[in-house]
Amino acid sequence: MSESNPGSLLREVARMYTRAQRVVAECCRTTSTQCHLLTELGRSGPLPLSELGTRVSLEKSWVSRAVEAMAARGLVTKEPNPSDARSWLVTLTAYGERTVRELNKTLDDHAEALLASLSPRQRDAVETSLLTLLKALREDPAAMCCLPPEPKEPERDSKPCC
Repeated sequence: MSESNPGSLLREVARMYTRAQRVVAECCRTTSTQCHLLTELGRSGPLPLSELGTRVSLEKSWVSRAVEAMAARGLVTKEPNPSDARSWLVTLTAYGERTVRELNKTLDDHAEALLASLSPRQRDAVETSLLTLLKALREDPAAMCCLPPEPKEPERDSKPCC
């Protein structure tokens, strides 16, 4: 691997960080798929089963099995979707919300420990770079393909539709 190539460097950082976060995330006592689903539900709130799968880029069957296992453990509920009778709505339980908070704290503490090894100047530079990269990713269609569009501000001169 050439660390002088920005693309290779970014992929290597993402790969190593993701692997480290998976190891640290063992605290939630679930599979990495379940942890991924739990954190997405914590981030977004209740979601139809199919949209949850789309957001995490997993096949419906994987998501369905993981949701069934999480429901059996009391982490989520799976109920008929009131806005679409053909789908299921997945919602975190109080226990699931507590698990997501614990998981997020553990992962944030891990990130903080990594950054603590840097000098204040290096840490500021990393934070600035991460904010710049986050902005670029939010503008990248490939990164945003599975998420609903951000709500738009209504135009001031626009007329109501009805």
